[in-house]
Amino acid sequence: MANLGNPKNTIEIIQKYHFAFQKRFGQNFLVDSHVLEKIVRAAGVTGEDFVLEIGPGIGTMTQYLAEAARKVCAVEIDRNLIPILEETLGGYDNVEVINEDILKVDVAALAREENGGRPIKVVANLPYYITTPIIMGLFESQVPIDSITVMVQKEVADRMQTGPGSKDYGALSLAVRYYADAYIAANVPPNCFIPRPKVGSAVIRLTRHREPPVKVKDEKLMFRIIRASFNQRRKTLQNGLNNSPELPFSKEKIAGAIEAMGLPPSVRGEALDLEQFARLSDLLGEDL
Repeated sequence: MANLGNPKNTIEIIQKYHFAFQKRFGQNFLVDSHVLEKIVRAAGVTGEDFVLEIGPGIGTMTQYLAEAARKVCAVEIDRNLIPILEETLGGYDNVEVINEDILKVDVAALAREENGGRPIKVVANLPYYITTPIIMGLFESQVPIDSITVMVQKEVADRMQTGPGSKDYGALSLAVRYYADAYIAANVPPNCFIPRPKVGSAVIRLTRHREPPVKVKDEKLMFRIIRASFNQRRKTLQNGLNNSPELPFSKEKIAGAIEAMGLPPSVRGEALDLEQFARLSDLLGEDL
């Protein structure tokens, strides 16, 4: 069974199956054994672990994970890759491949069945457009997760780590801060992939907090407020919240809550940190 960390073997299997890369799935296959080993190390995978891999592609990372983990469940949306995965992972009896959209998979049920409800480790190489929905979906669904180690575009990794006032700061930064501790394990240049992406990537590990760093009465409301305040970045916080169809608050109620926090009416959402959003959410949610 060929090691796919070697670019020659990856090219051979792609040609053998006449595989066509799908732009809509953001397919770029990693072909650098050092980076692959680094990801497995960053994810802290041991022989006790059940690992959920999102987007295995042709099974490159899956091979490395299978060597380290007790079991790997790989979820792949592109059915054209399933016959390839049957070949590249044929020698592993601890790998299961599911041909499905990860956003439709009941990950909590999977964790119960495969890991007795204990926290699982998630590893993924995610295309740009789907990174936020997948990470938010995993965190918000209350699935028992130990950590999520993902390869993402470098700018997305930066966004996950940044604080108030930066142009990269947004709903994703706040969600990551609320749910996890973020650490960039490696920067990965375009030449480590086939085909080469136009931008650099980074491996980031998100280790789930046991307890969120702030207390908030209604987590879902807080994230609705956060999303609304970044949906129209050029607008003031007051206008952003007032214009949101997701929020039921009057203009007066919003203005009163911002004033009660000692903030000026002209403040923008990007100036608030997580603690301030939690307080704003508690103030606005008082009468709900």
